[in-house]
Amino acid sequence: MAACVALLAPAGCKSTKTLLPSVSGKAGEIIVVMEKPDWEDALGNDVRDLLASDCPWLAQQEPLYSLVSITPSNFVDLFKVHRNILLFKVGPQVDTTGVIYKHDVWAAPQCVIQLSAPSSSEASALLKEKGQMIISSIEQAERDRVIRNTLRYEERPLYQQVAEIFGGSPHFPSGYRLRKATDDFVWIADDKQYVYQDIFVYRYPAEADPFTLERIIAHRNEILRNNVPGMVDGSYMTTSEFFPPTMEYLKYRGHDLVQTRGMWEVQNDFMGGPFVSHSFYSPDGQEIFVAEAFVYAPKYDKRQYLRQVESILYSWEWKK
Repeated sequence: MAACVALLAPAGCKSTKTLLPSVSGKAGEIIVVMEKPDWEDALGNDVRDLLASDCPWLAQQEPLYSLVSITPSNFVDLFKVHRNILLFKVGPQVDTTGVIYKHDVWAAPQCVIQLSAPSSSEASALLKEKGQMIISSIEQAERDRVIRNTLRYEERPLYQQVAEIFGGSPHFPSGYRLRKATDDFVWIADDKQYVYQDIFVYRYPAEADPFTLERIIAHRNEILRNNVPGMVDGSYMTTSEFFPPTMEYLKYRGHDLVQTRGMWEVQNDFMGGPFVSHSFYSPDGQEIFVAEAFVYAPKYDKRQYLRQVESILYSWEWKK
């Protein structure tokens, strides 16, 4: 069973006034500030192993993040306003070993992580020790930026429509439309010619021990078979068995949920792609609610499309 993961509070969602410039750089990109010999040696390899390893649940190989290496002497104002910065301070002059997490140092909304160690080997050891926290911090920063823009350019009627059915809903940015709605299933879609970024919200009665992978997938397959037909007669969305799904327990803003990741496919057709879902109890504990995001983009890399639509799930808010 997966270990419980406590996620960081979403700093990007706070309403603060700032005179800092807006961040630059592409989504999913990290500036790594490190001396060139370290970047070309073991420490640089460890950074690449951590942050540029294959992104899970994508059919094609794509790195988790795109890395841009800058030496400290070249780390000028142009790069200081980047959205994500991993700054290494390594050398005998460093008297404090550790990792410091900062927000909005040179721009906003910015994530700056500084790793300090007196030697390259100690920096590598610290990177391995704190690696998952570093990833979580950057993931949270990327997610918060999506949520911030979602709330700024929200299709507010969609929240009201979904919340009327379920008592709560994610927030949806401009471009999303309600595609289907029943008493226990809604489908909200942002479908372009070659890119689908869609979200399902559905529910079913709670049962004893509902958060096993087998039960989550069984309910998913049943509900999608009844509600998400394919383009060919007799086809429907289901869960791929070729890529076994996984699950983990999360806590986000005091909200307990089970996250499931896997690949979807269309039975009797040749469509597929990644999905991620959040399963959690209804407020009265009588039902299981599921908010699920999926991507279909056969012509393009999918990392950022999935990260964008997955972030919307984290904007779930109960109706007040």
